Amino acid sequence: MTHPFYVFGSYGFAAVVVLALIAWIWIDGRLRRRELAALEASGLRRRSQRAAESETK
Repeated sequence: MTHPFYVFGSYGFAAVVVLALIAWIWIDGRLRRRELAALEASGLRRRSQRAAESETK
């Protein structure tokens, strides 16, 4: 195995891992937002939202 092959291979592998993590976090964030929207549509509210509403009354 030559030195440049090892270096470029390592950087390539690291780039793939970082891009996979970014994609995973982005996709998971979208799924969580959809879940929250579904829960709020069903009538459930966030605790922080309830606290803010009671302070304004």
